[in-house]
Amino acid sequence: MSSEQFQGAHDSIYNAGTGLLQYLQEIRQSRLSEGDDTKGLQSVEDDINKALHELKENKYQVAVIAAMKAGKSTFLNAVIGADVLASETAACTICRTDVRHIPSGQIPRLLEYREGQRRPIVLAEGDAGEIQEKFLVRTREIREKDNPDDTIRFEIEYPIEAISGLSSLAGFTLVDTPGPNEWESTNFNVKLKETTLKALRECNAILFVLNYASYKDNAISDLFKDVRENRQEILSENTGKIYFILNKVDQKTEKDREIADVIEDLKRELTTFGFPNPIIYPASSRQGLLAKLIQQDKATDSQIKDFEDFFSAKYAERDAKGRKVIPLPSEIAPKALEDSGLPTIQKIVIETITQNAGWNLLSDALAKLDKAAKAIENSLNTQFGAWDITIESLKIKVEDYRRHSEFTKIKVATVKKSVEQQKEILVKGFIQGVSIFAYEAKDKIQNEIDHIAQSRVGKSTEHNIKQSDNLQSRVYQDVDWFAIAGEIGGTVLEFIPLVGKVLGKGLKTALKTRNSLLDSMKQSVPDSLNISNSGNQNSLKISDSYIIRAKTKAEAQKIGSTINDFCAPHIQSWWLDTQDKLVRDGTKIREALVKKIQEDIQQISNELSQYLGQSLNVHININDIQFPSFEFRGIDAEIQYQQEVFTRTRKEAKKDSGCCKSNKAYYVDVSYQDKHEFYEIDLRQTAKQIKQKIDEQVLENQKLLQRVIEKQIEEDFRSAEQQINDFIKMFQDDFDSLLKERNTKEAEADHIREILNIHKDKLTKYLLELTSIRGSLDSWKPSQRIR
Repeated sequence: MSSEQFQGAHDSIYNAGTGLLQYLQEIRQSRLSEGDDTKGLQSVEDDINKALHELKENKYQVAVIAAMKAGKSTFLNAVIGADVLASETAACTICRTDVRHIPSGQIPRLLEYREGQRRPIVLAEGDAGEIQEKFLVRTREIREKDNPDDTIRFEIEYPIEAISGLSSLAGFTLVDTPGPNEWESTNFNVKLKETTLKALRECNAILFVLNYASYKDNAISDLFKDVRENRQEILSENTGKIYFILNKVDQKTEKDREIADVIEDLKRELTTFGFPNPIIYPASSRQGLLAKLIQQDKATDSQIKDFEDFFSAKYAERDAKGRKVIPLPSEIAPKALEDSGLPTIQKIVIETITQNAGWNLLSDALAKLDKAAKAIENSLNTQFGAWDITIESLKIKVEDYRRHSEFTKIKVATVKKSVEQQKEILVKGFIQGVSIFAYEAKDKIQNEIDHIAQSRVGKSTEHNIKQSDNLQSRVYQDVDWFAIAGEIGGTVLEFIPLVGKVLGKGLKTALKTRNSLLDSMKQSVPDSLNISNSGNQNSLKISDSYIIRAKTKAEAQKIGSTINDFCAPHIQSWWLDTQDKLVRDGTKIREALVKKIQEDIQQISNELSQYLGQSLNVHININDIQFPSFEFRGIDAEIQYQQEVFTRTRKEAKKDSGCCKSNKAYYVDVSYQDKHEFYEIDLRQTAKQIKQKIDEQVLENQKLLQRVIEKQIEEDFRSAEQQINDFIKMFQDDFDSLLKERNTKEAEADHIREILNIHKDKLTKYLLELTSIRGSLDSWKPSQRIR
């Protein structure tokens, strides 16, 4: 679907929905004047408003990921069409930064969001230069001071030139994620990894920006290896929305290989990482940005000079005498922009969004409008049928309907019992997954401590090391979903084909570190690894290699800091990997369960529709039980919401707790004993403290995930239940109103039928319009759904 087709379909659906809403409001106003409160139609009006709201406000997110010096900020600025994001040698992306599109007349702003605070802080507003300067100052400050304000993300509100002509993409957002080699910082690696994994799960398109001169960068390679080894499902689920941008191709010299050859080499490289048929586009972001600014007449003198110095020469032309003449920048800019590769990339990304997330939104909104229109038709048909029978017959049918609707509610309650079982399966599975994380994390930490003790054995003939029972004994475990389901019994999950495939993959966490705690100790406190106290010739040899003696209090404190700086971020990183897998698998299982709920409630609803149609001898449309994507809150979003509630209610504990939201949750007080001549640290006691911290956080996370799962499954069922209850109530209200009318307006029957026919004729036009739009939309339906 091209952006023009999407915009046209979007406008058609929005206009049809607006017209339908006005039509419904006219009907309700007419009935209100007759004494009918029309409460039964309130849910129909609400559905129309929801669909219209989402058409205007739906978010489309494009994640941009890159290693340092790949030109990510310049690429983003080129797409935005303004030099608003700062770029410098040091890594600038401290945490996630969302660039949210706003209308051109709105004042741009830079916002900062902090943990535990609902409202953002406005750091700057005005032009791009002011925002860029303030942003750069603030990111430096956060990095240098170790994020004292607990900043979690930034947001820049700015008109994005790439989608400026598409009002249908008003919710477009560029997500600037921290690059993989920015994960190396001890203070920031956890948060950066968390935001990147979240972007990979949620975003509608993912762009990896690679530097032409160093596209085999180790940092980006490590990220791809991690995806291949631990998140292979990302590749299978997201084929078609992942793109690779080979940036800075303007730096190619005559001695370098052709760009096409480099792209082929890169394709082979990416294929080895598990990316099937990788899509690669060459780009010169700086050229594209400057060309856009010149075209918009927004380029500064220095920017024009840069364009002339670096890009104008290749557009030189020879005059009649053979002399090279370089055209003016404004004359070159359109061609330079095209040659930068940026327009092609923008077009492809927009098409990806509109063909997948965009199409799904239009389809869901159209389905909701169609359901609303058919609900109105049901109401009109009910009134026709009720005026065509005697009042005595109507009273009998109304009473029969009451009994039938009560029986329907009993059937719905039966479905709820089954849902409760599935909820219990999910909760137990998540709890088991967290327990697996705890077991392996504690085991890994013990291994690290044991390795230190082992390394010290050879430095003394007198030692008494007792190796941990867990050393080198780790076995990667799975969440045994089927065992849990069998234990609970009566599950319907086994009848859903998708679930079997999902559960077969299991958790299989793999806890890894780039280096070891021993390496960190060797770098920061090498003397502490000596098993004898060289500072005191009369001291006894240390007989226990788990006991470290420091000469000074400062050295003892440094040992403690080294242990914390290694263990805490790694434990949090392992937790993020575990949560990532649980969220992915849990989401799939939840979607399968929702499908089952939908099928069960739909069957009950269909029976009710059939009964009503036969009873009144009129056509009653089925009541589609819907779960549109824009009402389907994800597990990620719910976890984040619960964590925000937690930090707001327990601000005093957020630096040390927060349900594993901070790596500081795993910091321990590494105690040391003052022996007068030295300070003694017991590694066994330290390991025990760390394990206790893990157990504390496991308990918090199990409670958090249980709340999330229970709340979501309850909401999913309640959504289906509410839809059938609204359906029941609409007819009940219609019947109550009709009985009242038949008692007081029997003489006006012919006039009432005329009014109903007028309403029916108008509604038929909307139904035909919605059917036509559906036919057009289905002709653009994507061949496969991309998550």
